Amino acid sequence: MINKKFESTAQAVADMKDGATLLVGGFGGSGLPSHLVAALTEQGAKDLTVVSNNIGAVSDGVAALISNNQVRRIICSFPVGPHAEDLIERLQSGTIELEIAPQGTLAERIRAGGAGIPAFYTPTAVNTELGEGKEMREFNGRSHLLEHAITGDYAFIKAHRADRWGNLVYRKTQRNFNPVMATAAQITIAEVSEIVEVGEIEPEVIVTPSIYVDRLIQVEAQHEGRVLVNE
Repeated sequence: MINKKFESTAQAVADMKDGATLLVGGFGGSGLPSHLVAALTEQGAKDLTVVSNNIGAVSDGVAALISNNQVRRIICSFPVGPHAEDLIERLQSGTIELEIAPQGTLAERIRAGGAGIPAFYTPTAVNTELGEGKEMREFNGRSHLLEHAITGDYAFIKAHRADRWGNLVYRKTQRNFNPVMATAAQITIAEVSEIVEVGEIEPEVIVTPSIYVDRLIQVEAQHEGRVLVNE
């Protein structure tokens, strides 16, 4: 019987190795797999390459991994925020590498990775600092930059409901980077509020099919003053 549920977050992240590439879903606090991130800070894997939309928006996100000296390289679109102090210090000291990507380009690079597309051209960031050193070609009279796909060894994502096979449904703005990241990793671990039996989720509302999900962990829904994490 297929059952992808793990009994603890610690068990779900136990095999992560130093040097892994990790995709972390979420947009600010919404859709952030904070329990999985917390488990990884305890597990201690280092020299990670982390791909996430924003880095310093909340203290229990990627900022926690940075503060714990676990991150070597970051690819993101928004590296600033109230919890970005440690990132700034490490950038200044040269202990962390930072690659900034426009938000739409970041999402498309991840989507391309999940679809098996190695690279694509986009006009975004042409003639800016973000485009320096990248291959450029002209299509229909307009310049475009070559952007390479992003894939990960692991993806941490958050959804609202899953069945034991790993079919996922998201709640409102949880549906941000989570669905595309689920497709682009070798091992996708989903943090969910509820796990039900197969057949209890209508097929038409499934956003992420179970083929993309390797592990499930059920956590209690969090309602916080600054944000409804399950939004």
